[in-house]
Amino acid sequence: MVASYFRRAYSSFVTHILDVPARLLAFLFSILLLVIPLANPGLYIMFVLVLAAIFAIFAASWDILAGRTGQLSLGHALFFGIGGYTSAILYKYYMLPLWVTIPIGMLIAFLVAFFVGFPCLRVKGPYLSLVTLAFPLILISIFFMFKDVTGGEMGIYAPSILPIPPYTPYELRLAEFYVSMLLLIVSSIIIYKIASSKTGILFVSILDDELAAKASGINTTKYKLLAFAISALFASLAGGFYVHFLRTAGPSALVLTMSFFPVIMTILGGIGTIYGPLVGAYILTILDQYFLKTVVPIPDELHAAIYTAIVIVLVIAWPRGVGRWCVDKLEDMQEVREEEIEKKIKRKN
Repeated sequence: MVASYFRRAYSSFVTHILDVPARLLAFLFSILLLVIPLANPGLYIMFVLVLAAIFAIFAASWDILAGRTGQLSLGHALFFGIGGYTSAILYKYYMLPLWVTIPIGMLIAFLVAFFVGFPCLRVKGPYLSLVTLAFPLILISIFFMFKDVTGGEMGIYAPSILPIPPYTPYELRLAEFYVSMLLLIVSSIIIYKIASSKTGILFVSILDDELAAKASGINTTKYKLLAFAISALFASLAGGFYVHFLRTAGPSALVLTMSFFPVIMTILGGIGTIYGPLVGAYILTILDQYFLKTVVPIPDELHAAIYTAIVIVLVIAWPRGVGRWCVDKLEDMQEVREEEIEKKIKRKN
C-alpha cells in the first residue's frame, strides 16, 4: 500500500516536475534557497535572502501587468508604498495585528488600482509609463503634507513580522526567511494559476493583438483593469512585508528607484514568465546588497551605475532573460536525453 503510494507520487513528480524544464528550474531554485540556512551563513546573508524574496514577489507582480497584458507601468512603487504605509499606520494608531493590517493594505491597493488604472489605461505606450510614473510622487507629497500622521521624512515604526522576545537575532532572521519563502511560493503558485487560467489567456491575447482581441468581443479595458488590480494586490503584499522586515515605513518605499527595480529585475530574468522575475530579483538583490557591499566593497553612490552596467551586459548576452536561457538549456538537455532513449529502444528492437 505504502510502496504503491510512493510509486505514484514519484511518477507524478517525474511527469509534472522533472519533465517540465521551467518547473524543474523552479524546484531546484527552491531547494537551493531552503538548504542555504542549514549552513548558518550569518545574519547579513539571511537579510539579503529575505530582501530578495520580497523583491521577487514585487517583480512578479509587475510581470502580471507588463508581461501578460503589455501595459508598461513605471509607477508600481505606488502600490508597494500603499501596502507598507497602510499596515504601519493601522498598527501605530489602532494596534491591529499584522495578519489584519497587511490584508487591509492589499485591499486598499486593489481598490486604488481600479481608481488609478481607469484613466491610466486609456493611454498607451510611453504615455502610460509617464502617467503612472507621476502617482508615487504625488503620494509622497501627500504623505509629507500630513507628516503628523505619516511621520514625514522619518517615516513610521513598523514592528517585526514575528514577536521578538523569544528569539535570538539569528533565529528571528531565520523565521523571517521562512515566512518570506512561504509568501513567495504561495504568491508564485497563485500567479501561475492565474496565468494558466482563462483570464490569463485573455491577458496574453491583449498583449499579442489588442485590436484583434476587441474584434473577438473581449472587453479589453475590463481585463487590463483586472490585471492592474491583481498586480497591485501582490505589490502591496511585498510592500507590507518589506516595511515590517525593515521596521519602518518611509518615503524610500515610494521613490522612483523602487518603481524601476521590478522593471529591471523582470527584464533581467525574462519578462512574460513566472520564473523570470524571481531569478532576476535574486540576481540583482544579491549583486547590489551583497557582492557590491561585502565581496567588492564599493561606495553606495556608485552602486546604481555599476549594477546598471552589469545588467546591460547580461541583457545583451541573454536578451530573452537569464531565466529563459536556463530553461532553454534544460530543454536542450531533455531533448538529448529523449534522443538517447529512442536510440536505445531502437537497438533493443
